[in-house]
Amino acid sequence: MKWETKITELLGIQYPIIQGGLAYLAYSDLAAAVSNAGGLGQITAMSLQTPEELREEIHKVRLKTDKPFGVNYAIGQHGRKYEHMLQVAIDENVPVITMTGGNPSPIFDMLKGVDIKKLVLVAAKRQAEKAEELGADAVMVAGQEGGGHLGRSDTGTFVLIPQVVDAVSIPVIASGGIGDGRGLLAALALGAEGIEMGTRFIATKDCIHAHEHYKNRLVEGTENDTVVIKRSIGAPARAIANDFTNKILELEKEFGDYEHLRDFISGEANKRYIYDGNDQEGFGWAGQVMGLIKDVPTVAELIERIIEEAESIRENWV
Repeated sequence: MKWETKITELLGIQYPIIQGGLAYLAYSDLAAAVSNAGGLGQITAMSLQTPEELREEIHKVRLKTDKPFGVNYAIGQHGRKYEHMLQVAIDENVPVITMTGGNPSPIFDMLKGVDIKKLVLVAAKRQAEKAEELGADAVMVAGQEGGGHLGRSDTGTFVLIPQVVDAVSIPVIASGGIGDGRGLLAALALGAEGIEMGTRFIATKDCIHAHEHYKNRLVEGTENDTVVIKRSIGAPARAIANDFTNKILELEKEFGDYEHLRDFISGEANKRYIYDGNDQEGFGWAGQVMGLIKDVPTVAELIERIIEEAESIRENWV
């Protein structure tokens, strides 16, 4: 098959596969591995502490690959300023910037006249329409099956993607519940021009910052081993179910406000699980696609497998 879509053309990549932002995990090693394998790798900017750290990470990616890559900005982190971090990506003329959470309007203001591709993660048709109005080059559309932060409507990928495809004229990238060649072809059949995967890229050898316990849990668990937390504060997000997330849900039921949840849903609690494998004092994001994850390959092996599976299915249709 020829893997030429509007997304491969827009981003200059071989395959229409994008790695998610993955807070505290998406650094130069993973980003370069995905880009070298033909997809679009990304760095997670707001998990870094200073502009200097981000600049160093961008330089590391460029030492490891000559392929396009992106920098992701999670802009909804309880008021943390991101403008100084965004300026680094502008100064370094990175190929792609992606935005998740919050209001992306200020980012578009800073990017006016800058030749950087702009992608916005959305979870509803109206959000996609707004992103197009602001000047997004493409939208990444997350169904409720996905890991991490989700939309409030609980709309699944199979319904949400066609809705957005019909509503906007810019390319749509499908996200949520996708982890193999079947998911890639299904996304294309729904009208998307590519896919974004987060959880599946965590369970790879190149995601070197993720603890083995985290990866093993993704392999051993099923789609029923995830839970949505933070609904009570209007920011639903899917994580691996454990005693710690049960405690979060209890606090939500009892209090339902951010102040009581703050220490439990913090980045530090997230890092205790994903870095240290601490199942009792932390949590890890994961989508329902963990029910399809059976091993921990390299990124190159994973992408090759996805493409081969998709091509095999396509050949059987003829």
